[in-house]
Amino acid sequence: MKTDGDQRAGLLYGIAAYGMWGLVPLFWPLLEPAGAMEILAHRMVWSLALVVIWLLALRRWGWIRELIRQPRKLGLIAVAAVVISLNWGFYIWAVNTGRVVEASLGYFINPLVTIAMGVLLLKERLRPAQWTAVLIGLAAVLVLAVGYGRPPWISLILAFSFATYGLVKKKINIGGLESLAAETAILFLPALGFLVWLSASGSATIGTQGAGHVALLASTGLITAIPLVCFGAAAIRVRLSTLGLLQYLAPVFQFLLGILYFHEEMPPQRWAGFSLVWLALSILTWDALRTARRTKSQALRLAEAAAAKAGAPALSAERTESGPARSEPSSAP
Repeated sequence: MKTDGDQRAGLLYGIAAYGMWGLVPLFWPLLEPAGAMEILAHRMVWSLALVVIWLLALRRWGWIRELIRQPRKLGLIAVAAVVISLNWGFYIWAVNTGRVVEASLGYFINPLVTIAMGVLLLKERLRPAQWTAVLIGLAAVLVLAVGYGRPPWISLILAFSFATYGLVKKKINIGGLESLAAETAILFLPALGFLVWLSASGSATIGTQGAGHVALLASTGLITAIPLVCFGAAAIRVRLSTLGLLQYLAPVFQFLLGILYFHEEMPPQRWAGFSLVWLALSILTWDALRTARRTKSQALRLAEAAAAKAGAPALSAERTESGPARSEPSSAP
């Protein structure tokens, strides 16, 4: 059974993880004049280096043999690697071109896109509240398209790529650290080759901007790994419903940074569109919490009935919640 101290620690770890993902727009501009593709390549290379050191320290290598024997899973990891690199690359480009608010919208609507993909691809059935949230989200995209004078392509690319990544990760079903290692390993050679080509053509910034710039580029591995460590610590200490609520911290921080720090414009149409998105997410969250409480109550009643039938003391509600919450660390921005 998890103690109150464990749960408080898990909550702090979760806030730290999503807080860092939310504040990362402050970091990418520090890497200029490096472009988004160069930053992305460095992120892949240095992330793999850090993850390899981490795995060496933990002595966790047995999964590699099992993975090599499963071509289908390797193929899915390759798809995940390509999709997350697309997500990371567009996110870095969006931040460094003054589109932080539009990028934050992508992660706000990601849960709605995930639900829609579940219906279209997995033939899942939605509850009425979920249908309502999805339809409001669609209306929000239309309102924002009018406000921007075009569809919010950056938001849609980020939302669909991350939703696709989540879908593929669900099918892969391996640990977050191992998955990150495999994904970055697949992209390591293309990323390294791109950096070598940049250097050969004289376009690389790593040798022209001083030691500080080199250190910042190398730290992209830490920027990727540290939030994942915190997320992993949170995932085993708090409920999935709590993690689901915490995930909104990242786009909230990104949105506030876009408005208050980067001073991006927010005309009335965009406020209207974002308000619709927030309304949809509120409905979605309310429905998820209500369903979780109902499921918990049903499970408790069944456990008590089974215990009474067996002549054993009824399980307490606290006892039934003792299992650790599990979730895959997401490779968020």
